[in-house]
This record gives sequence, structure tokens and C-alpha cells, in this order.
Amino acid sequence: MLLCDFHIHTKFSDGSLDLRKTIDIFGQTGFDVIAITDHVVNGDHPIGKFAHRFKLSVTAKNFGEYIENIRYEAQRAWDKYEMLVIPGVEISKNYISSDKSAHLLIIDIKEFIPACMSIESILIEAKNQGALTVACHPHHTPDRMNKDTLFLWNNREKYCRYIDAWEIANRDDFFSVVAHKKFPYIASSDFHRASHIFSWKTLLNCQKDVVSVKQCIKTNKGVAITLFRN
Repeated sequence: MLLCDFHIHTKFSDGSLDLRKTIDIFGQTGFDVIAITDHVVNGDHPIGKFAHRFKLSVTAKNFGEYIENIRYEAQRAWDKYEMLVIPGVEISKNYISSDKSAHLLIIDIKEFIPACMSIESILIEAKNQGALTVACHPHHTPDRMNKDTLFLWNNREKYCRYIDAWEIANRDDFFSVVAHKKFPYIASSDFHRASHIFSWKTLLNCQKDVVSVKQCIKTNKGVAITLFRN
């Protein structure tokens, strides 16, 4: 089975490591498939404006550079480690209220999607691009400093037809509610620094190419999770 992580941040947003170092950490550790998913933060709220001011978000202006860098490093990763690297983003709609906040992974993104759009518009645009959509850390995370992002879960009946998978586990947190609803699932590290590689991961029983990976997650057949430790 393929060892995968689909939720990884670099210095293009709020990660502590640059893209090349991040690629090498996962490649040298033996991963088969990863997605780089730096934040795209909404700019229609003071929290988002702060992220933009301190360059903690991918923007429309540097999205082309971001994708170009990922594609270059993806070729290097394949040549050196036989590791598949998929470009993505984490759409981050941040508000004071946890009930209004939502984070959504867009994996295999081609064109920039602004976080200030409505959730439904974001999901439809992602589908139009053929990207995979994943609701990340969708429920309470009591053991972490990050604020909860509950909007997608609270409105799951409305949006579940647009969402390909839900994070059933994120770093050290496990969301049993996703299992109870029998939603398609993945597990990810929410990687921001090197130590985060030791966390929940996804295992996929499929070929090592983008189309097969996305299809495996969508159908949720041959998908397992593992708690990856040193």
C-alpha cells in the first residue's frame, strides 16, 4: 500500500521549512505520495488580513510561482525518491466564531481559488478543475492551540455531496464522528514542522499516479490509516 500525507505546509504560508527541505524529509522517510497544501486565507476579515500582511498565505499574485515550484520539486522527488507530489492548497476561511470557520483541502489544483468566495462556489470551482476536495480537521481539537473549524461539519448535509473525503484523523487528533457517519476519509499530519511527520497518515491500495490516487480516495476502497511513529 502507498504511504501518503495530503496535508503539508511550507514557507509559502505558515510552515517552518522551505519546499525543498519538506520534500526531502518525506522522500527520505519513504513516503510514496504527498500533497503540498499551503494556506489560501480569506482577506475579508482581520484574521485573514493579518495572514496576508505577514505573507502567511498563498495569493493570486504568487500562485503561479507556487505551482511552478511544486511542479519542479515534484519532478525531482520522482527522479530521486519515486515519490509522487501533488499540488494543492488549504482554503482557510478564518473568523472569530468557530461555527463560521472552515478549512478545505483542494488537491490537484490547477487555477487559483480565492478563499473569500462562498464555500459552495469554492467546491464547485474545485470540481470544475477536477481537483479532490477534503474537509480538514472538521470537528473539535481539544488538545491543540488551533481554533476549531466547525462550519463544514455543522453543515455537512448541505455540502457532503461536494466533498470527496473528510479528515478522520489530523496529526494526533481522531474524529470518530466521521467514522460514525461513514463518510469517505483520509488521515493527515497537518505538517508545519519536521516533528509533525510523526502523526496520522493514509494508506492507499492503488497505483502511484494522480488519477488513481484521487479515484481511490473518492471511492474509499482500499483506504486505511496508520499512526506513523519514529
